Amino acid sequence: MKPSNIGGQAVMEGIMMRHKDKYSIAVRRPDKEIEVKVEDYKCIFGKARIWRKPIIRGMVSFIDSLVTGTKCLMYSAEIAGDEEDEEETRKNAALSPEELKAKKKKEDKAFKALLYVTVAVSIVISVAAFMLLPYALASLCRKVGASEVVVTIVEAFVKLGLFMGYMILISRMKDIQRTFMYHGAEHKCINCVENGKPLTVENVLESSRFHRRCGTSFLFLVMIVSIFLHFIFVLVPSYWFRLFGRLLMVPVVSGISFEIIQWAGRTDSKFALMMSKPGMAMQKFTTKEPTADMAEVAIKAVEAVFDWRAYLKTEFNLDIPYENKENGDLSAASAQSESGDSEERTGNVPETGAAQ
Repeated sequence: MKPSNIGGQAVMEGIMMRHKDKYSIAVRRPDKEIEVKVEDYKCIFGKARIWRKPIIRGMVSFIDSLVTGTKCLMYSAEIAGDEEDEEETRKNAALSPEELKAKKKKEDKAFKALLYVTVAVSIVISVAAFMLLPYALASLCRKVGASEVVVTIVEAFVKLGLFMGYMILISRMKDIQRTFMYHGAEHKCINCVENGKPLTVENVLESSRFHRRCGTSFLFLVMIVSIFLHFIFVLVPSYWFRLFGRLLMVPVVSGISFEIIQWAGRTDSKFALMMSKPGMAMQKFTTKEPTADMAEVAIKAVEAVFDWRAYLKTEFNLDIPYENKENGDLSAASAQSESGDSEERTGNVPETGAAQ
């Protein structure tokens, strides 16, 4: 398998795919048509070199992926639900161009505010539930004379139990199961091209729905890395220092986890495969086998930002003809771009190589 540097995530009735400085959102509308939107990817932290340094880039990627992913989810929910009704259309038609522009500007401002509030609340709840709560619960063991080492070991089991329980619970929710089917379609698309197969519905459905760069694997790694790093606080005398020390360690944990999952996605060594197995096992809960129409949506999302024919030509010497002359004229430039740019993907997966 050869990395393609493409990744994404499932959204409402669709898929987001990102490659380099572009990302696309393909959504199945209520009328069964597929709507595709392509946007320039811009890191919310800017382009300073410091954000691309090891460990730091993992912290940046984690937050940036949450912002982009939430934005895509909100957009897909609007498209899949076809929210604009006849009354809203009539009101917009009565507005002058200036009034319509002012209204759109106001709506965009409100959307951004809601977006950042949603991301902030998500981070706070996640950290509280999976980082602070396990330690608070494990600390109850002190009432029976447990040492700090024992408390930290119990914390590890509580943390893993909460994480796995959460995954199992949401995997049983009917509304979420359909999104997990799109998650499976996203993984299958990426596995299809990275294993040198033309991107067709048949080949996508035959591909694996598990991927090493998945956001689920990343989250599982965060759990494991945090368990090991939290043993640092065993010798710290104060309970509150130990508790808030775990909070301060969250960026470091995410940065280290990012580096591990990026490394595992670039190599086929036996050690990397062994390290990836637990996270991929968790994907049994967060991915489901997709239908053919879901695979079609995933293909549209990939093709909007990634020339997979040029990639197969460069990496596998497989020449797949383009469907029209316009794409064919672009093949040489695309092939040169794919082979000449080895920039690492720093966004996805939660999620995630694949999705969150």
